[in-house]
Order: sequence, then C-alpha cells, then structure tokens
Amino acid sequence: MKKHLIIVGSPPACGKTFVSMELAKELNNPVYLDKDTIIPLSKMVFKAGNEPYNRDSKFFETYVRDAEYDAIMGIAFESIVFNDNVIVNAPFSKELRNKEYISNLETKLIEFNADLIPIWVHCDIEVCRQRMIERNSDRDTWKLAHFDEYIKKQNFSVPELDNIHVINNSNTESFEVDLKKVIEVLYLLSIKPFRRY
Repeated sequence: MKKHLIIVGSPPACGKTFVSMELAKELNNPVYLDKDTIIPLSKMVFKAGNEPYNRDSKFFETYVRDAEYDAIMGIAFESIVFNDNVIVNAPFSKELRNKEYISNLETKLIEFNADLIPIWVHCDIEVCRQRMIERNSDRDTWKLAHFDEYIKKQNFSVPELDNIHVINNSNTESFEVDLKKVIEVLYLLSIKPFRRY
C-alpha cells in the first residue's frame, strides 16, 4: 500500500493552513504538521541572538529558516513510518522551485514506499493582504507595513514541477472544485479508501 507525503506550499497568507486542514479532514487519520507550530522555538533563537523578531530579516534567513524546514521534515519522515498520509503545511517557497531538493525528497521516500504529492495554493495578492490584516499576527507586522516591498520579494507563480497540484484559494468556488480534484487524485493513488471519495 502506497503512502503519501503531501507538502502544501504558497506565499504567506494564501490559505495554506485552511487548505491543509480541509484536505486532512478528507483523509483517513492523517498526520498534520504545520511549520508555524515551531515558531516559539524560533523566537528563542532571535532572543538568544539579541536580534529583533523579524521573519523577513537576514538573521532569519541565515540562522532560522532552513533549520525550521529541517525540523518539520524530520518529524514528517518519522511520522510516515507509522501513518499512510502525512501533510506538511509550510511556504516551501525555495524548496518547491528547487528540482534537486524535490528529487532528493522523492528518492528518500522510496524507502518508506511513499509518493510525494506537492500542492501549491494560489491566491490573489489583494485577498492575501486582506487575510494578513484579518489574522492580525506578529509574523505579518513587517509585511503589512512594507507591503509593496514585501510583495516584490514573493513569487506567486506556480512552481515548475510536472506533478504539482494547484488549489485556487482566492474564492470558495474555486477552492472547492480544486480540492475535490486533489482528493480524487489521492484516491486513485491509494488502495485504502479515504473518508468521502
């Protein structure tokens, strides 16, 4: 029986958490991992380094970002030993555009009899900004204060991977259609039935 490592990526505030949780509801007993869960630990790195908490800073890029990914993916590989479906919710902004990273991930998954299912969450930029305002999180303080500068650094285009699935989360109608397509693909890839399909 094939297992699945499902990675859900997008720029911040595009709705990765919402999409990932809705996807998790459709699967039989999945492991759901959100990289944001380890932010309290990352904040301590800023504190230890006497640096202001800024997830858009050079300090974050140098000392925190990749460590967060290493940690959450390490937990994902531990989890897939005992579960058929593991979902990782994180931006994957560099990783999904790095074909060597994806190839290495797929190779590593062979030993777990698992397939990689990459998902990209699309969202209109203005909808994204409004969601940042509504969620009122300290991780978005700098982004909102310098939104034009922030947006220039983001890549909202779909990563160029042959097997990537795109969910348009700009509105409810598009989201529901695209989620159903992804669930149907997962169903076809698995012998074990999922919850609804």
